[in-house]
Amino acid sequence: MNVLEFTAVIFAGSVAAGFLGALTGLGGGVVIVPMLVLLFGVDIRYAAGASLVSVIATSSGSAAAYVRKGYTNVRIGMFLETATTMGALAGAFLTTRLRPSLVSTVFGMVLLHSAYLSFTTRHQVEKIQAPDPLATRLRLDGSYPTSEGAESYRVQNVPAGFALMLVAGTLSGLLGIGSGAFKVLALDRAMRIPFKVATTTSNFMIGVTAAASAGVYLNRGYLDPGLAMPVMLGVLIGSLLGVRQLFKRTTTLLRAVFSVVILFLAVEMIYNGITGRL
Repeated sequence: MNVLEFTAVIFAGSVAAGFLGALTGLGGGVVIVPMLVLLFGVDIRYAAGASLVSVIATSSGSAAAYVRKGYTNVRIGMFLETATTMGALAGAFLTTRLRPSLVSTVFGMVLLHSAYLSFTTRHQVEKIQAPDPLATRLRLDGSYPTSEGAESYRVQNVPAGFALMLVAGTLSGLLGIGSGAFKVLALDRAMRIPFKVATTTSNFMIGVTAAASAGVYLNRGYLDPGLAMPVMLGVLIGSLLGVRQLFKRTTTLLRAVFSVVILFLAVEMIYNGITGRL
């Protein structure tokens, strides 16, 4: 395979990754890293560097549309970005100190846990919940559009959500992903935000998280422009296509796609990490 063919294949795979990332709130990096490592034999640190650039593109491509449609809770996103950014800097530092096989195994375990949580159904709660004092003080409660008009919701468990976002940021920097899977689950389950609001707010946040990590990768020499450019362009196009589909799909379908994809990638990354193939 020559350089042109390699670039074309990477670009096509990145379009698919960006589409899935925008549709589910995962961020394209959760597919990009396994694709580059497992299919093309790219060092996981260079794959992570390219993935972080693509994650920024995913957020930039879809966040504006989500905000315009009224799904994203901007106040929650800006508040929680302080936690994810601190974690991202710590995680990016750690990745330069750990073996690639260990990073791959951690990557797989994180995805496997996320798949398990997504397969389990969250207990339904009343649409109108008791107000959380901290959420009220920070004015985090909001509403989002539905077929029956705007539907209000109350944000719960703000400290738990902040702590989980610190972990999500660390995973983002360590693994080269937007950690959208972890963010969506934290927003959906811990903070009791509607799933579509969780996915769109996750997309809003991942760009800032990835940018913080990307600076460390660039300083360490793990950003290859020849690899990052087709990945970034492909993910950007895919994310724009994914935005259009999100508003037409049900939460059940989103959860199904979310679960199946990350379960498959988790098994592959753990297997290759344990066997030392990376």
